[in-house]
Amino acid sequence: MYGRSGRIRHGAAGLAVGVLLAGCSGGGDAPDTDRAKPAATASGAKEAKGDGAAPGPAATTGLDFSPDESREPRTRAQALRLARAVAAEPRRYGAGYVERNPYESDPGSLAVLDEDCVWQREPLPPSVLTSFTRYSELPAKGGKGPIRIAATVVVHREVSDAEWEMARTLEEALRCPEQQLSQDERLTGLLSAGLPFGVGQFSSEDSISESGEYHSDALGGPHHYIWGQSRLGKVTVSAVGKGSEGHAPEEIDTAVTEATGVMLAITEDELEGPR
Repeated sequence: MYGRSGRIRHGAAGLAVGVLLAGCSGGGDAPDTDRAKPAATASGAKEAKGDGAAPGPAATTGLDFSPDESREPRTRAQALRLARAVAAEPRRYGAGYVERNPYESDPGSLAVLDEDCVWQREPLPPSVLTSFTRYSELPAKGGKGPIRIAATVVVHREVSDAEWEMARTLEEALRCPEQQLSQDERLTGLLSAGLPFGVGQFSSEDSISESGEYHSDALGGPHHYIWGQSRLGKVTVSAVGKGSEGHAPEEIDTAVTEATGVMLAITEDELEGPR
């Protein structure tokens, strides 16, 4: 997969196998929700900024990524435009995928894992400009159940806020190896690993990979579950896949990692601009 600069996005595939690099029990994204968290207290001063606040300087990294400050979102409207441009559409997962109903999330809310390891939706914290999810599906056919995938883009006000999101996600992985997604869906046996640039992936500043088992009253289980999230500057992108009867784990892994790679490439193009 390529960005406008022509660089190969060869690191995205590391998301699917990253769980082999660190066997820590882990938390997972609610498959049909996004996964941003409120910023930590350390960034409280930045949270007081309004939509018109100027962004801080871009962070340096070993990744060949240099965002143009004039292209970075400063308002919620600008952030939502970026998120809509980046969030994967059904065609990104392969032939046969279609929109689910509902297809898009409310960009004014996000999913938070509570103290009881149950996913809840809450209003956006001041540190997050937008959190936007698109839901896709490979419909059941020929004796096989559906594959359900969600792609999420979260745009933060500051790089440090996005970094906090990634760190908090790894901390959640330790405390909630089992999670309740909804009244009739849950995850078990979750394993996750952090993948900084140069360790298993070369397409983002840092990434997290997670896998486990998905259980559903409607679809049974256990079925394969995979989730991956990556960060470029103030933006995080993630994709999560839930399997069902008749689908090999590799089929779901490929759809999720291909879509994540495309989202990273588009994010880079959007933030760096024409060359």
